[in-house]
Amino acid sequence: MVLPQRQVAMTTEEFIAWEDHQPDKHEFVAGEVFAMGGARRIHVAVTLNVAAKLKEHLRGGPCRAFMADMKLEVKTAEAVFYPDVLVTCHPDDLKADLAMRHPKVIIEVLSESTAAYDRGDKFAAYRQLESLQEYALIDPDARRVEVFRRIESGDWLLMASESDKGLILKSLDFAAGLEAVFEDI
Repeated sequence: MVLPQRQVAMTTEEFIAWEDHQPDKHEFVAGEVFAMGGARRIHVAVTLNVAAKLKEHLRGGPCRAFMADMKLEVKTAEAVFYPDVLVTCHPDDLKADLAMRHPKVIIEVLSESTAAYDRGDKFAAYRQLESLQEYALIDPDARRVEVFRRIESGDWLLMASESDKGLILKSLDFAAGLEAVFEDI
């Protein structure tokens, strides 16, 4: 009788090297690889709207916005994700080629299939990033924006009173109204 071979999990470094040569995107959590599916038109439109506004806002400063195809490594969670938008001001990230490690802001555009994960396990991993100041969730179907902000104690606070005003990121002195976030959808 032949027994199945035990599958050996990859390290984060092995995953990043492997994934760089793959035709499709994958995320990585604790040694396991997960294929990523494509996004709907409205998901892509919201991501582009927000990334474009952030790029314009950050021009000439020390921070840069990245979207969709930039990997984010969370070492303490042994994970690699593809956030919809991330902003980093860290000099090491600004020289990095394949993966960022010190985001100041992460933005995820929700879909029916990812909303629970983005709010739960993924946010739990992101919270381990000491550099992270704000985490925004944008729901294009409900036309709602939620921003979680790290407060002095290290806890995270949902800025519910700001949701009707659009995307407000205090750590970047940035604001985009709902009409700008949801333009063309």
